[in-house]
Amino acid sequence: MADTAAEIEALALTMMRAWVARDAKALKKLLARDFMMLAGSMPPQLLDRPSFLAAMERGFACTRFTFREVIVRRHGKSAWFVAGAELELGLGSDVWRGNFLVTDLWRKGAIGGWKLAERSLGRVDADETLAPAIARLQLWK
Repeated sequence: MADTAAEIEALALTMMRAWVARDAKALKKLLARDFMMLAGSMPPQLLDRPSFLAAMERGFACTRFTFREVIVRRHGKSAWFVAGAELELGLGSDVWRGNFLVTDLWRKGAIGGWKLAERSLGRVDADETLAPAIARLQLWK
């Protein structure tokens, strides 16, 4: 599991760096053909692989990112990546920045290795009392 976690985290970092660099060629190698991104807007919006790649050229840019609190869990031939992140996203002249929850579903194929199949980006609630309240519900502590 530790090897898978490190590999998936490295791939997620590679994906984000390619997005920052607007490197469509690198992203095409990482994204599954049926890739979908869910943006946590109101209402939520989906971008498929062709739309996401074209959106980069039309101003949907990640200009800065930092992952925090990374968790990776393997489920058979899939792995779930979840990270708290500080993101700065550009959409035309608008800037969307702050704390986000990034969730990825990575699938391992027989050819080509791990590919990113799903990504969700959602703003994190700034209420500082929520996390401790949920932590108190954890039975393992």
